[in-house]
Amino acid sequence: MKIKSINFVQSTDDWHKCPESQLPEYAFIGRSNVGKSSLVNMIANKKSLAKTSSKPGKTQTINHFLANDECYLVDLPGYGYATISKTMRDNWITMIENYLINRPNLKLLFVLIDARLEPQKNDIDFIDNLGKIGIPYAIVFTKSDKVSKQKLADNVSAFLNKLLESWEELPPHFITSANTALGKTELLDYIESINNQ
Repeated sequence: MKIKSINFVQSTDDWHKCPESQLPEYAFIGRSNVGKSSLVNMIANKKSLAKTSSKPGKTQTINHFLANDECYLVDLPGYGYATISKTMRDNWITMIENYLINRPNLKLLFVLIDARLEPQKNDIDFIDNLGKIGIPYAIVFTKSDKVSKQKLADNVSAFLNKLLESWEELPPHFITSANTALGKTELLDYIESINNQ
């Protein structure tokens, strides 16, 4: 799949207000500052499509982007640390959960994991919760260019092995870099394969 056109549609803090459409949606989520918006920009080939920041918590709403008039890419707020109040953080959690559970055309959730880090408890807990509520997902390891090849391999292996402690089989996973566009083709081809189904 090649993205020939992509446009921002809307931001909302309420899943009820998401676009009224039957088009498939592919959402991106991860811990705050894991590089969600940068990844969306990379696969869309537009540097400023989704707002990015070095400060955690930049994305605070459900953001829809229409790709090729055939599917939506959805940039979700991060979970975990962000310099926001507990009340706002709780509101984010509710907003995200309502979207994931209630959005009928959500085909897949890409869960972004920082490839520089060893397995983090909040990432594992989030993924385990996806299993409980039955949300299909794939794992995207980000920032692969920020770590040595050996450390990257070690961290990816450690994370997948940690998942196997509670999952019988592993989901698809991708190695990416927003800076080098590593993984772009694989992600888009995977989205296309689901669209074709």
